[in-house]
Amino acid sequence: SEEIIRIMTTNRAEDCGGEDVAIEILLNCLSESIADDARVFDLICLAALVFFMQAGFAMVTAGAVREANVPNAVLKNLLDAAGAAISFFSCGYAFAYGGDSDSEGKTFIGTDNFLLDGVDDYAFVLFQYAFAAASATIVAGAVAERGQMLAYVAYSMFLTGFIYPVIVHCMWSPHGYLSPNASNPFGDVGFVDFAGSGVVHFGGGVAAYVMIIIVGSRRGRHVDDELKRLDEPGTIEGHSPVLQMLGTLILWFGWYGFNCGTALLLDNKVAADVAALAGVNTTLAAGTGAIVSLFARFTVLKYGPKSEERAADQRQMDQLTTGQYYFELKYAMNGALCGLVSITAGCGIVEPWAAFVIGFVSGWIYLGACYLLEKFRLDDAVDAIP
Repeated sequence: SEEIIRIMTTNRAEDCGGEDVAIEILLNCLSESIADDARVFDLICLAALVFFMQAGFAMVTAGAVREANVPNAVLKNLLDAAGAAISFFSCGYAFAYGGDSDSEGKTFIGTDNFLLDGVDDYAFVLFQYAFAAASATIVAGAVAERGQMLAYVAYSMFLTGFIYPVIVHCMWSPHGYLSPNASNPFGDVGFVDFAGSGVVHFGGGVAAYVMIIIVGSRRGRHVDDELKRLDEPGTIEGHSPVLQMLGTLILWFGWYGFNCGTALLLDNKVAADVAALAGVNTTLAAGTGAIVSLFARFTVLKYGPKSEERAADQRQMDQLTTGQYYFELKYAMNGALCGLVSITAGCGIVEPWAAFVIGFVSGWIYLGACYLLEKFRLDDAVDAIP
């Protein structure tokens, strides 16, 4: 049996110090090599899963806009993925992680590995690219039906090539100012964002907030055809709730790549357990957020102050007068997404009961954020900011 192992693992044995190495050490070396190869393959698959979220974003946006504007809206999603492929690989990764192995202390930005020069771990680069593209495409939904395409491409490439990498370097690089992996972390702990609630989603949300202020409201929402302010906000119905639901489920599916995949960046001894915990917490937070948001919206409409004024259409008025209840699909879908965003930072850290609490709170936060958008007349086509 020893001769069989020697023949099968000759190349591995040479890497470990020669063919005469002890069988136990030889097997350990082989095991570690297989584990490394499996990690690379898993990261590539999970990067593809995260990238598939682009289809989810596109479907949510397509369903939320008027039919005539669908091609323009989904083109922005494609351009996010394409633009990020150029900008992140050329300079974004370098600004985020470049020179981490050589530099010392804390730095503002990476200064090496431009055009992926000197990079060995291409699987990690691909995984991080999928995150960058996801952050950029948050804005595509918020500013749907508005904006010039060339200006949008310029924004998208600048975000994924510079703005997002600066945030990543600060939070996830070993030399970032807020990174928990730094030699001297901020507050002795650092800022723990396990899979990107702050880095990816808050960063994209802030960018979306700035963009909708710049481009203004759609005609018929807060302004008329002559761009004069309406006394009361109008309602622009999306043309396909089915596409919105399909997009929501695709995003939920892809989120397992987001949260569980991040665990693969940890030590192999704990990665499997952390990934499983992240998966359970992701599911709990999404489900709780959907249920809470749906019923909270119904409760506010039916029992809240000035409930008749809060009713957005005749179906809701009928529920107030006849008791025929009407539940709004939009709030269940976006409540689930809000729960997913909220749990991403701590999905591999908190206990399942805490994921339930986070999902519960996120459902109410979503309602409050929607109210503030309405109050300040900010037109977010898909409620990407909340």
